[in-house]
Amino acid sequence: MSNDNSTNKGTLKAKLTITTLAIMNITTVVSLRGLSSEAEYGTTAAFYYIFAALVFLIPVALCAAELATGWPQKGGVFNWISQAFGHRLGFLAIYLQWLATTIWFPTVLIFAGVSLAFIGPDQTFDQALAANRFYSGIVVLVVYWFATFISLKGVKTASKISSTAGLIGTIIPGILLVTLAALYIANGNPVHFDFSMRNFFPDFTNFDNLVLAASIFLFFAGMEINAVHVSEVENPSRGYPLAIIYATIFTVIIFIFGTLSIATIIPKSDINLVQSLLIAYDKLFAHFGLGWLGNITAAAIALGVLGQIIAIISGPSAGILRVGQKGYLPLSLQKVNANGVQKNILMCQGAIVTALVIIMTVLPSVQAAYQMISQLAVILYLGMYIMLFLSVIYLRYKEPNTPRPYKLPGGKVGLWLIAGTGLIGSILAFVLSFIPPSQISTGSPSTYVGILVAGTLIFTVIPFIIYACRKPSWDTAMDD
Repeated sequence: MSNDNSTNKGTLKAKLTITTLAIMNITTVVSLRGLSSEAEYGTTAAFYYIFAALVFLIPVALCAAELATGWPQKGGVFNWISQAFGHRLGFLAIYLQWLATTIWFPTVLIFAGVSLAFIGPDQTFDQALAANRFYSGIVVLVVYWFATFISLKGVKTASKISSTAGLIGTIIPGILLVTLAALYIANGNPVHFDFSMRNFFPDFTNFDNLVLAASIFLFFAGMEINAVHVSEVENPSRGYPLAIIYATIFTVIIFIFGTLSIATIIPKSDINLVQSLLIAYDKLFAHFGLGWLGNITAAAIALGVLGQIIAIISGPSAGILRVGQKGYLPLSLQKVNANGVQKNILMCQGAIVTALVIIMTVLPSVQAAYQMISQLAVILYLGMYIMLFLSVIYLRYKEPNTPRPYKLPGGKVGLWLIAGTGLIGSILAFVLSFIPPSQISTGSPSTYVGILVAGTLIFTVIPFIIYACRKPSWDTAMDD
């Protein structure tokens, strides 16, 4: 909240407490939809979550904070990476951020379709309906274009819907899942995974175990978005890292115990990437004689997904619009409606989602489509993160005297330890994302890899073509 009549703007700017910033980061990162994909690992999932937090989540947040305070102008990753490596790669970076989010939409909406299917009274029918890829395709398109319609109405309408839906559809169901699973275990019921800590560390001799786990990195993506608020925290060199630590701990706890809750109820051989979360709720409610809550929870989770989509659908596209107005997008893509919303970019975004949904219907199963589309989003997003880590390292040497209210601790050693760890982790996950996981039926391995390689190359070439074709008339920016 702001007070335009105040003369003490400097005082008002430092309004974010450590707790507030931690909650903002938790809201950005936490989602229930990915828990099923790691449930089959059992206690090993806890290792993967902690590992991803240490080598990716925390480095991203801290590196983004240094970049955001050193170069706070509008544009985010575009400005940071442009400052280090030029506008061509800066444009590539913000394009990848936008595109990865766009490709991510169908995977989230598939989950919404599954949730809606489980509203019915017959679980057997619900599971069959949820597995039908034509049903999923229709739901994805209807919900996505409805969310786009809401987004075109402006930020105020979207924010009201998304905030309420997030509470009802993510936070409350998450707490409920962990609480019921804990009560289930406390009552002496059978657990379908081995609690032993000897299973905490993965079998590194089995390369396939690392492949599916690479998708965890996308679970933690987005922490850089809130780095723009670092200067609004009192004593950012102390407050911001504390907020990140608190957010990371809470996020990891939710992911670990939510995942283990599913593994508790459903045997490893029966875990499905798309349906298992809803099945776990149904089984828990049935056990406690609360079967009627299953349908309500499924509806709430679907609402939560819709709220998340509405909240995010216009964010990255608004960012690429601002960059495009500096001369990097054709005038046709810079058009906004009466509400100031980037209508043509949203239409282009919708066309990509629609094309992906059509492709999804020809794959062997909804589960295969979910995995493939998720991995393509991971690959593209990690491409941006690799450039982000390289930028923070390069700029420390290129522009050492640029003021940075927040700076990675430990001097050059701390820089290389934190940013270097994030860089190596991102490259490792990037490479692993091209390998088909043996745990999931994705059809022909060569087809799977071919689609990912082709998709990555095609989507990466597009911004270079746009950059090469840019014209002076495309620059319509009024400032910065």
